[in-house]
Amino acid sequence: MEITTREQDGITIIDISGRLDASNSKEAENIILAAEGEESKVILNLENLEYISSAGLRVLLLSAKKARSGHGKICIVSLTENVKDVFEISGFSAIFEIADNLEEGIKMVLLAC
Repeated sequence: MEITTREQDGITIIDISGRLDASNSKEAENIILAAEGEESKVILNLENLEYISSAGLRVLLLSAKKARSGHGKICIVSLTENVKDVFEISGFSAIFEIADNLEEGIKMVLLAC
């Protein structure tokens, strides 16, 4: 797994690639939760995420809860087919706002605030 963080238009964009599973979920959790604060705007770009396990889903669930409790906004963009299937089966598609690409995700986050 590789995670990079960048800023654009007042939004923190976190790019996650590779595999998000039990072996690296704690690292991902620390990075994602550190980016979230009061009224934060975060986009998780998963265009290069090949696999996500239940441990990875747990990290994303924690980030959604933190965003909501801090009146922040979180959006997931660019799901691969494998990860999209996991989201649909697990019900995570109903938990997160999901955009097809980064540009659409930026619009979603900015319009919601």
